[in-house]
Amino acid sequence: MAFFKYFLIRAGVFVPLFVLFLLLGMAPILAGIFAVLIAFCISYLLFRRQREAAAEQLRTRFSGNAKPIRSATELMDANAEDALVDAHPDVTIESDDRRNVGAEGPTRKTGAGGPTRNEGAGPIAAKSSPAPGTPGEIPREFLGH
Repeated sequence: MAFFKYFLIRAGVFVPLFVLFLLLGMAPILAGIFAVLIAFCISYLLFRRQREAAAEQLRTRFSGNAKPIRSATELMDANAEDALVDAHPDVTIESDDRRNVGAEGPTRKTGAGGPTRNEGAGPIAAKSSPAPGTPGEIPREFLGH
């Protein structure tokens, strides 16, 4: 919010200056250049607290420790995965297929026996579902079928 607030302050200084220079008969490019320079100077001198708050917000957002922003769809998906794992402890969810690809091809995890190799190693085999009744099968009532 601090970044947006500082942006609005800068735009609020720039726009009237740009319009004023246009009304004084300057060429639009020169009016834009002068308005940007003067708006920069004014905001640099008078709005230090807002500038520092905006910079701090950007620093924390782009640091490695920032909390990820998740969409409603991502939150629903995460909640569905959590509900599935809570209801069926023998099911494991691997969200990154690249971790499971070894020299012999992709693997899938099962609840009791650990990782097993899929038949016919390749990208299509990695997406195949386990046989019905095996540990790791997703229950039909969860899928809505």
